[in-house]
Amino acid sequence: MRPVGGGKGQAGGVQKGLSCRGMVATLLHEIPLQGGDVTDGVVRVGDTVRRPASTSTPAVHALLRHLEAAGFEGAPRVLGMDRLGREILTFVPGTTGLDLASATDEALACLGVLLRDFHDATAGFPLVAEGWEGGSNDDKAPEVIGHCDLTPENVIFRGGLPHAMIDFDLARPTTRLFDIVTTLRHWAPIADPVDRHPLLRNLDVGERLRLFCDAYGVPPRDRRRLLELARIRFHRSYAVMRTRATAGGNWAKMWAGGAGQRIRRAAAWLDVHEDELHASLV
Repeated sequence: MRPVGGGKGQAGGVQKGLSCRGMVATLLHEIPLQGGDVTDGVVRVGDTVRRPASTSTPAVHALLRHLEAAGFEGAPRVLGMDRLGREILTFVPGTTGLDLASATDEALACLGVLLRDFHDATAGFPLVAEGWEGGSNDDKAPEVIGHCDLTPENVIFRGGLPHAMIDFDLARPTTRLFDIVTTLRHWAPIADPVDRHPLLRNLDVGERLRLFCDAYGVPPRDRRRLLELARIRFHRSYAVMRTRATAGGNWAKMWAGGAGQRIRRAAAWLDVHEDELHASLV
């Protein structure tokens, strides 16, 4: 497992006046971090993480400061910007990704609690659309700020249990259920078995959907809508990724690597198994 603290975004510029000697000294102390799929250039410097800034950085920083004021411990803290125009966040020790511990039912239930605590902590934060990275969404009015990218690579584990979430660049106003669906897409997972991590390939997806919803406290009305919203999300995520891929960069690499086909396979698998999954949920 690797140390974490990475993220997604667009590269910022180098501040004028930074000497070559100062730049070299900075680079010598930088440890590259393998973060998400979208951004390169995420590094660790001491107990901090430096990440390229993006258009959503001001909104993300405001959110992280709100979470700190609310007492939510499951997110990094904002420390400002460095001389290279990168954001500075606290480094959160731990591991990311799936292993024998993080793929357990206990870890999944704890993730449901973590996501519920995060959503509750966003209460009172302005639910305005401006400033956030775009993406697929629910049709209902926003209720919370969703993480919207809670993949195994964006959850920090300690002792095999979820401790914190990182990489908030795709966060945006949404419904609780949309963020739940996005999370379960990766963690149940709602995916064709051929595309699942080996540790998740033979698990009972319906049972894991129910377990997560029980831990989060998803009400019956939302459980009845969960699979419908998952199908909507597949359709819209496919369209969003295809559009972003035309701009090149890492989005194009993900698309060329089969992201669109994986979404299509997941939607087809859901069509076949919807009745049994629904029975487990309700």
